[in-house]
Amino acid sequence: MKTITVFTPAYNRAYCLNQCYESLVRQTEQDFCWLIIDDGSTDNTKTLVQSWIDANLIDIQYHYQENQGMHGAHNTAYSLINTELNVCIDSDDFMPDDAIEQIAKCWCKVKGNENIAGLIGLDSYKNSEIIGQKIPKEINETTLEDLHNKWHVTGDKKLVLRSEIVKRFQPYYPIFPDERFVPLGTLYLLIDKQYKLKPLNKVLCIVEYMEDGSSRNILKQYRRHPKGFQYARILTIEHSKYLKVKFKNAIHLIAHSIQLKDWKVFYKTPNLILTLLAIPFGIILYTHVYYVNNLKK
Repeated sequence: MKTITVFTPAYNRAYCLNQCYESLVRQTEQDFCWLIIDDGSTDNTKTLVQSWIDANLIDIQYHYQENQGMHGAHNTAYSLINTELNVCIDSDDFMPDDAIEQIAKCWCKVKGNENIAGLIGLDSYKNSEIIGQKIPKEINETTLEDLHNKWHVTGDKKLVLRSEIVKRFQPYYPIFPDERFVPLGTLYLLIDKQYKLKPLNKVLCIVEYMEDGSSRNILKQYRRHPKGFQYARILTIEHSKYLKVKFKNAIHLIAHSIQLKDWKVFYKTPNLILTLLAIPFGIILYTHVYYVNNLKK
């Protein structure tokens, strides 16, 4: 059995998925399998992936499902993974040639430490520029939340997680039938409450923010998926250890609840006082998002 599952959610990404495939073929360490979650694609993704399976250059597992959104694809991936480690590489991203090798070397040093949920590495752009900052060398262990809020390290980072630990947090993300987005950070925050991550100051993922990607369309996501966002805000208010993070999420919670006309939010919130204080800021935020989205129509 392989040690690492690289999983890739894909929705109509046949035009760019080959970039990820080619990077995996070039890996200097082949102790991995590639799990593709086809989230309801209507393009030629299935045919393309089958051609790669037939070529038999790397171990590929393909799974098709009706469209559920990124978080639904993550749910499926976690249910199918049976390797020790897993890492998500999005369909518009790819890995440096030595990424799997770097993961394997670092993991050998911490394997067996039950306090460690996995590794946290770096993302970069195609020009090799690190996204945000490197992780300070003095940090031996950290949580994702501490990395950003205690150590003030900026930028997206790549998580390599122990599959055994991830599976303890089922259901990973809720599915709202009329929505297709729940912020992925909710699962990572829950893992943060019990485990640490081992820093790996190596680039594990090369990122390309596509025009049709979620990162470039966050305001549209905000407007289209208020239930998913509301769930994430409530969970963060409950579990974050940082007051500024709780208050920021309380502001967003008010905005989402106005859109949903959910006046029961004051019974749902884990921190009523903080949520009441956030009301005027939440109203302003809701007005701003509503205005910007209508302006772009």
